Amino acid sequence: MSFEKQQPKLPLDLVGVIPAAGIARRLGHLPCSKEMLTVGFHKDSNGKSSHPKPVSSYLLERMQVAGVKKVYLILRKGKWDIPDYFGDGKILNMHIAYLLMDLPFGVPFTVDQAYPFLKDSTVVFGFPDILFEPEDAFEQLLSKQMDSKAEVVLGLFPAQEPHKADMVELDASGRIQRIEIKPTSTGLRYAWIMAVWNFRFTEFIHRHLGVYSGERPPDRELFMGDVFQAALDNDLQIGSVVFHDSRFLDIGTSEDLNKAVSRTEF
Repeated sequence: MSFEKQQPKLPLDLVGVIPAAGIARRLGHLPCSKEMLTVGFHKDSNGKSSHPKPVSSYLLERMQVAGVKKVYLILRKGKWDIPDYFGDGKILNMHIAYLLMDLPFGVPFTVDQAYPFLKDSTVVFGFPDILFEPEDAFEQLLSKQMDSKAEVVLGLFPAQEPHKADMVELDASGRIQRIEIKPTSTGLRYAWIMAVWNFRFTEFIHRHLGVYSGERPPDRELFMGDVFQAALDNDLQIGSVVFHDSRFLDIGTSEDLNKAVSRTEF
């Protein structure tokens, strides 16, 4: 008697959350939102290049591979070219909705705009200006979360420029111990660039940021790495999947955008 390999059962209620409210100061004056910069081309049914592909399409496709059908893109006013292109998501066979950023204090505040809509969902989170491989990376994170029961699982990649990233310290079992925010120097090797988390961490973000308001902003811009570290300090479990031989590319600078445009593998 033969048995087919059983696929891991992933959460049914998956919601993609994508922050797209940045100003892109490092890239200077742009003709469009950073998330709509063209990197490569869409392929037709024969695998031939058809029309230009905005960088944010890659993240949405990676989410789709993991089974995500519903996505919240969180914008700032004026970035209307994003919904103008993606619309309600039909072009990707997804359901896309748009939220407007409220407090401009960093990505965690942008993400928290989706709080009323997430309920008990499992969140699949990524940055729309970062390219990465493999295509099934989110699926691997979700499988790890199902097995480990961690509140959060981060996708870790070797970092060529640690000063641009949140660097992560791991224990022997792969559990996150500490996060360094854009260190000027470090002995750590891996940066997190993507995440999945459960409703407990969604609630933690909301409560953690609740001490701030328009009248009491934080002392500096807060990063998601700050919130992950706060979660660790409050005994939440954060696991990881390490993509030792994979790579990522953040198009946030002209140099890195040029690298992305010249590559066709992503």
